[in-house]
Amino acid sequence: MSTLFGNLSSSSSSKNMFGPMNEDLLQNILSRLPAKSFASAACVTNSWNKVCSRILRRPKIASAVSLKSSLHIAMQEVIDKVLSEPIRPHFAIANVGPGSCLKNILPLLLKTLGSQTPIILSTVSGIMGRDALTDEFREVMFRRDEYINDDVDLHAGIVLTIGFVPGLKVDVIPILRTAMVPQVSVIDQFVMDIRNYSISVSGCTSPIGIIMFGDQGVDQRNIIEKLDYAMSRETVIVGDEGSHFLYRSRNDLRNVGESPKHYVDAVALVFASDRDKPQGTGEIQFHVALSKGVSAVGPRHKAVSVRTNNSDYVTWITARREGGQVLDGQQILNNIYDELENHVASSELYIGVTKRRKCSIGSEKTGRITSLAFHGVARGDEEYLYVDGYGIKSGDYFRFYHSDPNSAMAACQNVSVHLRNLKLNSSKNCLHTRGVGDKVDRKEVLGGFIFSCCGRGDSFFGRVNVDSSPFVENFPEAPLAGINCAGEIGRGSSCLMGQESQEESSVRCCLHYYSTVYLLMSYTSASSER
Repeated sequence: MSTLFGNLSSSSSSKNMFGPMNEDLLQNILSRLPAKSFASAACVTNSWNKVCSRILRRPKIASAVSLKSSLHIAMQEVIDKVLSEPIRPHFAIANVGPGSCLKNILPLLLKTLGSQTPIILSTVSGIMGRDALTDEFREVMFRRDEYINDDVDLHAGIVLTIGFVPGLKVDVIPILRTAMVPQVSVIDQFVMDIRNYSISVSGCTSPIGIIMFGDQGVDQRNIIEKLDYAMSRETVIVGDEGSHFLYRSRNDLRNVGESPKHYVDAVALVFASDRDKPQGTGEIQFHVALSKGVSAVGPRHKAVSVRTNNSDYVTWITARREGGQVLDGQQILNNIYDELENHVASSELYIGVTKRRKCSIGSEKTGRITSLAFHGVARGDEEYLYVDGYGIKSGDYFRFYHSDPNSAMAACQNVSVHLRNLKLNSSKNCLHTRGVGDKVDRKEVLGGFIFSCCGRGDSFFGRVNVDSSPFVENFPEAPLAGINCAGEIGRGSSCLMGQESQEESSVRCCLHYYSTVYLLMSYTSASSER
């Protein structure tokens, strides 16, 4: 057989080539190959395959950013970077500028990474990550005023992440809907599809993690509420509430998103434990943290009169201030503006509505869930307060919240402390994790994702790279990819989600605004690996 090492045969001389010393040399050489050459080398002989498997036995995340104006050049830069070392893609997430043509990008990713690689490709308002050529970390917000002229190339950047995650099974599961099917039934089917997938590969009804992308024209509140209700508390859910996206699932029956008969309301990249994982494979865990970017202002109100306008997706409210009389929209806002004083012009206003609702999946027994849902405040007049979205009922209590850079900066510092503690615990070999029980094991950080509000950034804080700093300062060598969203999905343990009181932790909030959600992936090695 002819290879890059010369002619190989079954002679004793070729067998001696794979003695202990030469096998170490071979491993050293193969470990330096780019991913494509590495994949080819694994097919040369059984001995080479075993060496390759030993090189790539641990999980690995690779990510890169390119800001080249040419889409073709940018794609080639990030692909070359993430495939510059041995890796076998188990999933891929690509995020691009708002003017990029997704239909041109997805085929290139499939050709490069393989048609069986689960992929989600989306447009975003900004990207974060390390430059593919310079390794400089960048937070870049795409300015909408740059995309006025139709003749201008609207592409402004791409961030690509691929992952090799032995011990997990990964696939893309969409919410598929036809025009005649109500959203409620397809949400239930979506939840059951995730459950069934998780059961089929792990034996558990809940996966360990979900990265979700919602269609910007669809209200994601009901979808996220159902997921929160149906999944175990250990399941981490993060993502972008509103974007344009394309996807590719390993299951071809799900790849109908481009059909004119179907609407795709959201897609989920689902990570479930692999019950058939090879012996000696460690455990991958998801950690999530939240930097809140809003602060409460004023007293609680109780909704009295509630109307909806289907034409403009707005709810009309009159409300009673706690302990007071019924107020119209202008009166309510005047009181809030008085409390905000000099911060009125620079603040975005929301109401956070505490909703106590019945919830069920399909024909299952109905349960109850208490959640906090944010609605943007549009305006107020002498009749009503007008807020975005539906789902508010007469009798619901709500408070006002405003975007607050000082609160967001303090929350980023708190996240940094939490991540530093995770780092210190990891280095001391004293972090207990799910799937390990009471056993103390060595843990390493594989990489992370950031989902940050498009209203934040340097114009919000007056400083650059604030949102990425908690991760970058604590794990400077770990791969990190981030995007700017118009609604940040974040669900995880209360201690890292900014829920400080028992009352707050009992009210679930999974969809955030003016906030940043951090997802960190770690790996606890098996005893045989240490």
